[in-house]
Amino acid sequence: MDTEERRRWILETARRTGSVDVGKLAADLTVSKETVRRDLNVLEEHGLVRRTHGGAHPVESAGFETTLAFRTTMHVPEKSRIAAAAAELLGDAETVFIDEGYTPQLIAAALPRDRPLTVVTSSLATAGDLASAENITVLLLGGRVRGGTLATVDHWATRMLSGFVIDLAYVGANGISREYGLTTPDPAVSEVKAQVMRAARRRVFSGVHTKFGAASFCRFAEVTEFEAIVTDAGLPASEAHRYSLLGPEVIRA
Repeated sequence: MDTEERRRWILETARRTGSVDVGKLAADLTVSKETVRRDLNVLEEHGLVRRTHGGAHPVESAGFETTLAFRTTMHVPEKSRIAAAAAELLGDAETVFIDEGYTPQLIAAALPRDRPLTVVTSSLATAGDLASAENITVLLLGGRVRGGTLATVDHWATRMLSGFVIDLAYVGANGISREYGLTTPDPAVSEVKAQVMRAARRRVFSGVHTKFGAASFCRFAEVTEFEAIVTDAGLPASEAHRYSLLGPEVIRA
């Protein structure tokens, strides 16, 4: 295959498996590791992948987004630690927003059951998990359900949110960077998240380290708008410090 075909194959493999390894790619493609590294560098320059030590992972964009089912298989130990740390930030909040996505779903599962809480969510999965929980009242946002993420969007959801004042919002994103803030591939999702940002008194971002430095299509918030960022130890301490200089407390679980 020629150079363009090889790079397309590498990108498709990264999107299918969640990450790629330089050595394995070189063996599969029968090319040198240096050739693979050059290909990954070009794909990173185009915003399609993010380089890691020894490989790369795909960046979610307007043309590519992982499904909820896929997200439940990636970085699960890290997401579990992040969720536990994020839930500890609840404080005296009585009304909580839980975003779509697997990490927010884990945060919902970690919320206390020993006092009354009202949880607003766009996630069908989270609503189902909490529906029978004692002391928790669940409000599921209406709207069009996105098949890949099982989350509601469009004007029904944003209109419902506009009538709320929420104590604490746990917000996710497909990418977070100091330059572009928080981003997501889909404009409809972005509108819901932006409305959540307006409705919430306090905001916490939670996400694995692979989201940092990545930028997707639609921008919905600035890093400065969050009181805390909860991620895993895969984010270098030096980079965590740079984000903390913008205002949020950065917790590496």
